Amino acid sequence: MAVRAPKTANGKPAPPGNGSGSYSAADIQVLEGLEAVRRRPGMYIGTTDLRGLHHLVREVLDNSIDEAMNGTCDRIDVTIHANNEITVADNGRGIPTDIQKQTGKSALEVVHTILHAGGKFGGAGYKVSGGLHGVGVSVVNALSTHLRVEVHRDGKVHEQEYERGKPVTKVRLAKPLHQPPQVEWKPRERPTGTITTFAPDTEVFPIIQWDRSIIVQWLRETAYLNKGLFLYITDERDGSDEAFYFDGGVVSFVRHLDKSHSALHKPVYVERSFENDTVVEVAFEYNDTFAEKVYTFANNINTMDGGAHLTGFRTALTRTLNAYARKTGALKEADPNLTAEDVREGLTAVISVKIKEPQFEGQTKTRLGNAEVAGQVASAINDKLGQYLEENPQDGRRIVEKCLTAFRAREAARKARDLVLRKGALDGFSLPGKLADCQERDPEKAEIILVEGNSAGGSAKGGRDRRFQAILPLRGKILNVASASADKMRANQELSDIILALGAGSGLHYREEALRYERVIIMTDADVDGAHIASLL
Repeated sequence: MAVRAPKTANGKPAPPGNGSGSYSAADIQVLEGLEAVRRRPGMYIGTTDLRGLHHLVREVLDNSIDEAMNGTCDRIDVTIHANNEITVADNGRGIPTDIQKQTGKSALEVVHTILHAGGKFGGAGYKVSGGLHGVGVSVVNALSTHLRVEVHRDGKVHEQEYERGKPVTKVRLAKPLHQPPQVEWKPRERPTGTITTFAPDTEVFPIIQWDRSIIVQWLRETAYLNKGLFLYITDERDGSDEAFYFDGGVVSFVRHLDKSHSALHKPVYVERSFENDTVVEVAFEYNDTFAEKVYTFANNINTMDGGAHLTGFRTALTRTLNAYARKTGALKEADPNLTAEDVREGLTAVISVKIKEPQFEGQTKTRLGNAEVAGQVASAINDKLGQYLEENPQDGRRIVEKCLTAFRAREAARKARDLVLRKGALDGFSLPGKLADCQERDPEKAEIILVEGNSAGGSAKGGRDRRFQAILPLRGKILNVASASADKMRANQELSDIILALGAGSGLHYREEALRYERVIIMTDADVDGAHIASLL
């Protein structure tokens, strides 16, 4: 059907672009500066709820942590002010304040007001860093009612203030409002560092309420991942404070995670450097629980969704434990391999990699994408874990037995699920082939007769009333389950047939309301064997 073009009042065709459904060049907008961040904050911080709010702190904190990873910072202080402002201070080198040639502006203003501007694009400023995209602190600036940055560098103090991402003062010399934090046992004559104070914008965040436990968790993780770094948090709302400093690194982290559990062995520690400047550091142990706790980090960023480093770790762990189990005879030739699921029960691990050019998925950096890291982590784990198992056979036996227990439990659960089948009036689940079912679907009106032997079953079928009587022939004596394991019981064909026919399941999956027959009749010969079969049933 032809569609006529709209016309104006004088009868001429209307020009394109007019009308409520128009779409023309006039509808294309170009967002400049930090306007895009304020318009679509979710792209940069994930959400505008409490998780996105706390991500602002993480972005500022990461810049200070990058200084620590490069050996130019040994203390970071975080302060939650009573008015809900946040201050992050470090004693690193301080953000440069001289003129940046491309823009003709102070580098301090450039990194705070221009997206994708920073010192982490492969220059000489940082060997490794968590910041990559040059958007972190500028995003915080854009989403803050006001932000003040104070830089101590070259014996001078420079400052600049912003409101919703726009500078309200020039970069200027100032008297310090704060001093960069100093480690008491390592004083400096001329302190350097960066102090950033910001207040999140109430126009962007519906609720501004800091959860100290979230920030404390970040600081604790950072202290574990960076030996010798001192971190301190003060909460002016209630006057509380906490400090973190660890020399044990990721091994201490694993022990902290397992402090309420009994470890099966001492932590396995792996550290290895590769030619492309990648450093892999892993610590893990098994405990007496069934839960898995694995934390992964890339350049100190908590990659909550895992990525290549987690894939490499799991691959190597499964492969090495399977090889060791077969070598020691714990797994026989006919036994299937342990799966990744089997080797994860009761596992506590911390995986930390430091990479020169990390590839994160998105600005929130929850997943690592560097494919080569998987092979590097796998190689490091294969070598170290294989050596550890050979040198500590008792620990190896405990680990393998833990994995085999998980394997047996998984297999038992799978068989139990397979047995929970109930044939209703409209479902299509399979019943035992030997069952001669009745026509009645109301359990209260139906009965099942368990018959000794196929020949007796044939006779019973000939004499039954098929409307409400079902016949299930059994092959002689069934398994005595009084001393049999659950696995052995479920593997018995006769018992499986009975459970399937009754339809109510077994063990933890038993549901009496799903029973298909209200009356269960045992029909056996009137002799000793018949009485034995009846008692077993």
